[in-house]
Amino acid sequence: MKRYFLLFALVSICWNPAAIAGEADVVKASAVKDGDNRYGFTVAVAHQDTGWDHYADKWEILDPEGTLLGTRILHHPHVHEQPFTRGLSGVAIPGHIKTVTVRAHDSVHAYGGKTVSVKLP
Repeated sequence: MKRYFLLFALVSICWNPAAIAGEADVVKASAVKDGDNRYGFTVAVAHQDTGWDHYADKWEILDPEGTLLGTRILHHPHVHEQPFTRGLSGVAIPGHIKTVTVRAHDSVHAYGGKTVSVKLP
């Protein structure tokens, strides 16, 4: 009986619900041309937000070399809205770039989830 109590106590101390949520994944992304070298993006992110302690807090647009082109800050957890979709307009992208990568970030794991490549129209 003492063994089970000890095991339960150890699991209770070490268990962190925030770690279970995993990394933020981009599940869908699209772009529309807003003007000369300017684009608007619509991005869907999936993450098991648990609240303010662990949530998807932004997504980013990167060129093929990894240069940051745009960031959409997510100002609050989306515990009951999964996946959730948000937009960002007016992103300046040099004319020679034909494809960008969209990645998501969460408040615990940073980056590492699924990314999506978007071919620019």
